[in-house]
Amino acid sequence: MESTQNTLAALSEGMADAVANAGRSIVRVHGRRRHPGSGVVYAPDLVLTAGHVLEREEDLSVETADGRTLPARLLGRDHSTDLAVLRVDNLGVEAATPAEGEARVGQISLAVASPGRGDGPRATFGIVSSVGGPIRTRRGPRLERYIQTDASPYPGLSGGPLVDVGGKVVGIMVAGWGRGAAFAVPVDLAWRVAGALQERGTVRRGYLGILSQPVRLPGGEKIDLTQKGGLLVVGVEDGSPAGRGGLMVGDIVATLDGQPVEDTDDLLVLLSGDRVGRAVPVKVVRGGEPQELEITVGERG
Repeated sequence: MESTQNTLAALSEGMADAVANAGRSIVRVHGRRRHPGSGVVYAPDLVLTAGHVLEREEDLSVETADGRTLPARLLGRDHSTDLAVLRVDNLGVEAATPAEGEARVGQISLAVASPGRGDGPRATFGIVSSVGGPIRTRRGPRLERYIQTDASPYPGLSGGPLVDVGGKVVGIMVAGWGRGAAFAVPVDLAWRVAGALQERGTVRRGYLGILSQPVRLPGGEKIDLTQKGGLLVVGVEDGSPAGRGGLMVGDIVATLDGQPVEDTDDLLVLLSGDRVGRAVPVKVVRGGEPQELEITVGERG
C-alpha cells in the first residue's frame, strides 16, 4: 500500500511540476469581448494562439503571469489550422519547449490555460485519445493532422498548450471542433505554421488545377501499389500546373511525391507547405498502365 501511495504521490508531483513548467511560457490573450484565450510563447516576443480567440485585429493585448498587460500586434493567421501569431515587444517571457516525436494514443496529456488575474495557470487532465488527420473542422477548413484529448475543454483553454508529463508542448489547443471534444494541432505542425506566419503572414497553399473524384485503383498489384484507391481526373484547368505537367482527363492520380493519394483530403494535405513551387513526381494510372509525371505545384493567390 505504501509503495502504491508513493507512486501516486510521485505522479501527482510530476504532473504539478509539468503544469508549473508549462505555465511559465503561457500568456492570457485579449482579442474578443468575452472569455480571453491563452497563448504560448514559442520564440522571443512571439506568441502562438488560436485564431478564433482573435475576433478583432486591432487593440490586442496579452497579460503575463506576473501581471503585466502589453500591447500585441497580429503578424498573421491561418484559418486551416486555426492558428495565429502575435508580436509583443519587450515580452520577456521564456519560450516553451516542444516535445520530440509524435503524440501517442494513451499518453497522459495536460491542457494548460493562461492564468487568471493574480492566479497561477489552470489545467485539465486526460489522455491522448486519438491522433490522425486530415479532419474537417466545424469552421469548414481541413486540418492536416490533429491530436484529440479527453481533457475537458473550458473557456480560456483555446490557444494554450497540450503538454506531456515533463511540461513539454505536444500541441496547441484549438478546442471546440467536436461535440465536447478537445483538439490540438501537433506541435511540429504548429511551429511550422508559426514560422510561416511570422515570415509572411500567411501559409502557402498549393494546387494542381484539377477536378477529381475518388475511385478504386484497377489492379493495384500490377502497378506496384498497395493502396486501394486513387483520384480520377475529370477536369483539367487551362494553363494549370496539372495541364503543364501533362496530366489528362481519365488519369488516376495514385501518388504525389511518393505519398499515396486516395481522396481529395490526401491531395490537399500533400499540396501544402514546402511542396509549393517545387517540381514533384506524380504517379498516375493511364489506360491501366502506370506512368510518372513531374508537376510543379502552383500557389493559390
